[in-house]
Amino acid sequence: MKNVRLGDLEVSRIGLGAMTMAGTYTSEGALDNSESIRTIHRALELGVTHIDTAEIYGPFLSEEIVGQAIKGRRDEVKIATKFGLVSHSGGGPGVTDSSAANIRTAVEGSLRRLGTDHIDLYYQHRVDRNTPIEETAGAVADLISEGKVLHFGLSEASPDTIRRAHTVQPVSALQTEYSLWTRDVEDEILPLLRELGIGFVPYSPLGHGLLTGQIRTVEDFADDDWRKTNPRFTGENFVRNLRIVDEVQSIGAEIGATPAQTALAWLLTRGNDIAPIPGTRRVSRVEENTAADSVELTADQLERLNSLQPAAGARHDDANMVSIDR
Repeated sequence: MKNVRLGDLEVSRIGLGAMTMAGTYTSEGALDNSESIRTIHRALELGVTHIDTAEIYGPFLSEEIVGQAIKGRRDEVKIATKFGLVSHSGGGPGVTDSSAANIRTAVEGSLRRLGTDHIDLYYQHRVDRNTPIEETAGAVADLISEGKVLHFGLSEASPDTIRRAHTVQPVSALQTEYSLWTRDVEDEILPLLRELGIGFVPYSPLGHGLLTGQIRTVEDFADDDWRKTNPRFTGENFVRNLRIVDEVQSIGAEIGATPAQTALAWLLTRGNDIAPIPGTRRVSRVEENTAADSVELTADQLERLNSLQPAAGARHDDANMVSIDR
């Protein structure tokens, strides 16, 4: 597995997102923590050194699973986790809080669940409009000086927020959605990151599962699957977006790659400062995803992928877009 740099942090250029291990896209009763742990172990065997989680996933369950999986293997992996979507002063899960006091409480819980004395990359999960980003960055800077955190990250932050945070504590990575069907970061965000020397970690690089080619109808989704109300998975938008998948599938067939591998291989061509974190809790999927590291696309195939029509529909519904700093 090739490596890339996120600021001064070196990681495998394909990582593993652990959100689904806590139940996203499935009911809690369908979870199999032992399978999730096997998936992490298999990822490590395949050269993955970048595991991404967050305290809100579960909440707390994903961090606990990651902690169990890396026990005795901590030096093989860079752990990224996130704070700010759990208020520890009484608000609870889902309440945005990036105050210095909340960060201090959050990091101790994450360290305990992960079974480690340091977090390699600590992200603000969503920008807190009630707390100046300078306060948040300063709080993480204090944790870095104490050795509890090694690198600072932001998620779904606007250019202004990135610049302001970076003046207080250098930002190593930004995490935001990026894939063949979500490319708006190319306009302003990516140029800014490269100006400042900040790495980029695309989440949902497979379009919330659509770019795997396995989804042809939303009728199979569980009733509580949030994709049922996502604009890109509803009505005519969904039908139009399947055309993107069809082209990705067609190109993959030309080179003996799955749609997921093709979509990830395209993303890897976008720069040596990009480290996508496809999420899964299945061994077979982590094997499929990591194999994208060796997939080569021709110039013609890249041009066809680059020329795909943008996805139809907003990437989140109105309620979820409110939480994104723009």
